[in-house]
Amino acid sequence: MRSLHRSSALALLVALPLAASAHTGVDGGMHHGFAAGFLHPLTGADHLAAMVAVGLWSALTARRAWPDLLWAPLGFAVMLLVGALVGLAGVQLPAVEPMIAASLLVLGLLVATQRRLPALAAASLVGAFAVFHGVAHGQELAGESGAALTLAGMLAATVLLHVAGIAIGWALRHGHRWAPRLAGAAVAVFGVALLGGLA
Repeated sequence: MRSLHRSSALALLVALPLAASAHTGVDGGMHHGFAAGFLHPLTGADHLAAMVAVGLWSALTARRAWPDLLWAPLGFAVMLLVGALVGLAGVQLPAVEPMIAASLLVLGLLVATQRRLPALAAASLVGAFAVFHGVAHGQELAGESGAALTLAGMLAATVLLHVAGIAIGWALRHGHRWAPRLAGAAVAVFGVALLGGLA
């Protein structure tokens, strides 16, 4: 049974970078309501990879399940919401897309190296990147009605993706040590590719 769980986790890990292109949204754009908000992070490979990578990194580097496992995912989710509200308010931040791409590079390297950081530093690092992910979402919703429900759905999907990353990372903590390193490297390369596309 343990082998089956690890194989499933490995399959999810390998498929992670192969999701749809960044910011495609539902039907090519951002629609509104809880369901649309929930689906949006699942249809952009940049957000999907970042959110799963945060959970994966947390699980791989946590010294104990509680509370170490939750600092980085909580920091990401909270600051994603802050960023989304900033974007909704029409505030413009510079270099949003490059920072999202940079987040993939950094998170991928953290997963690949399994670098352990103090809890507050981990939450602050991923939280800083999450602001830019949130701003990108919020700007797509600016001036639209039903934004609160859409944001609620987006936040729910974010938490679910963190949980998925944590589950995969926890399953791989004591075996298949090459698999998370390979997945981290793939996410980092994805980030480099996005940065190259923006140049």
